[in-house]
Amino acid sequence: MRDTELHGKAVPRESADTQGARRATEVSAPGVEPGPRAVEPDPEVPEKAHRRRFSGSYKLQILRAVDACTELGEIGALLRREGLYSSHLSKWRRQRDVGALEGLRARKRGRKARPIDPQAKRIAQLERETERLRRKLEQAEIIIDVQKKLSRILGTDDESC
Repeated sequence: MRDTELHGKAVPRESADTQGARRATEVSAPGVEPGPRAVEPDPEVPEKAHRRRFSGSYKLQILRAVDACTELGEIGALLRREGLYSSHLSKWRRQRDVGALEGLRARKRGRKARPIDPQAKRIAQLERETERLRRKLEQAEIIIDVQKKLSRILGTDDESC
């Protein structure tokens, strides 16, 4: 092996091929044949991520499995295998303590719908009807005023109006 100059210092040829702890591009380790290139992951990102939903039975099954873990690292291995986080466990335990399956049932997200009060519904209906009748009365009063003025102009003074 011949010495090569790297950054102004003489270094053995083998060290010149590697860059610190990294291997230089297209340089294989000594005595190792270069293999086929690894398949690169698809760089395309899915359009929209979907929220995962877990059934109550699945949550209970995982909690039972976690409770059965006795060795150090078993819970972590279980979480990795299932693709879960420790926050899932703490949340599911809280739900289980609140009320077994009742607390574990999936809940609808977003604002809660207001219960419809039948009395309030009836009041709103009556207010709409009152407003409609008030507009109709105003229109009728305008028509009567116009008829009176027309009657005075034409000279037919009819007192029955």
